[in-house]
Amino acid sequence: MAINLAEKYSKKLATVFAAQSLVSGRLSMDYDWAGVKTVKVYTPQTVAMVDYTRSGVNRYGTPQEMQDVVQEMTLTQDKGFSLTIDKGNNADQMGVKAAGKMLALQVKEQAIPEMDRYVFDTLAHKAGKIAGSATDLTKNNVCDRVSDGTVYMDDKEVPQEGRTLFVTAAVYKLLRLSPEFLGVDALGKKSLSKGQVGEYDGMPVVKVPSGRWPAGVNFMIVYKNSACAPVKLNETKLHRDPPGISGNLLEGRQYYDCFVLGAKCDGVYADVDTTSVTVVAAPTVTAATGALACTTSGATIWYTTDGSDPRYSDSAKAGSTTDVTGAGTVVKAYAVKAGSFPSAVVTATLTA
Repeated sequence: MAINLAEKYSKKLATVFAAQSLVSGRLSMDYDWAGVKTVKVYTPQTVAMVDYTRSGVNRYGTPQEMQDVVQEMTLTQDKGFSLTIDKGNNADQMGVKAAGKMLALQVKEQAIPEMDRYVFDTLAHKAGKIAGSATDLTKNNVCDRVSDGTVYMDDKEVPQEGRTLFVTAAVYKLLRLSPEFLGVDALGKKSLSKGQVGEYDGMPVVKVPSGRWPAGVNFMIVYKNSACAPVKLNETKLHRDPPGISGNLLEGRQYYDCFVLGAKCDGVYADVDTTSVTVVAAPTVTAATGALACTTSGATIWYTTDGSDPRYSDSAKAGSTTDVTGAGTVVKAYAVKAGSFPSAVVTATLTA
């Protein structure tokens, strides 16, 4: 007989996730996956301001039909686990393998790190700005590099409130030597939330263990509303004496994903060490023919011809030549390769 522990343990499970996940609560909760696997986000596109004309027709400018950029977000991470608790082993070990304890241990040691690892990796590879550098971070330049990220966000008009600086232990060691860094003692432990080790330039600083952090990334600055990490399902079941087992069978499932929102992607900034990882070279667009090329061998080029960002747009296509080649067509393209960080986006206007 299966005993569903969802009611008894669901709140406890959710609490454990919220308390121990380093990203929970730091990303947007504005999107609802209830009853669906895919959510489409429609972002209306504004038009440029023009000079008002005091005579003739269309005095406010030529009317343009409002366009939408569509981003499709589909949940892909469906993870599970299965554990047996033999009655004999449980009795011999004074009950230390009881179902509730094993559930908490599984969530703490496996489920949460697995989810955080996926979320941080997605944020890094889908960041609106990937800043590659072959210069090692030191105590003398770490503040300047972080400031490069804040300047980028400021210029893109990303709100300052809601930003989080995620760092590795090595970067934290450098950052804490800065006089601008406010550590636990200065802020007071009560003011610090989970994972936070201090504050820098008005941003909470969260130190992430290497096991949850993407290789080659030094730090990330993430604005809360620029990404979301929905956890749609946390399910646990306990089977007492199922066929073939004298004891308990504990099973669980987590269904989640992470998405960077294209319209707000500039709120995710990743500083990457190019001596240990590769950032794909930006592609080139031949204005006269619409031909696309990339100097990184094996890279795939994705492009759009409707003005949308190909990294997030539902209209992006892969190819070496655009399918629309009329003069005045705006082509945006970037390149990707498995095992590497994606290139920057390039924009070109076709001439023929």
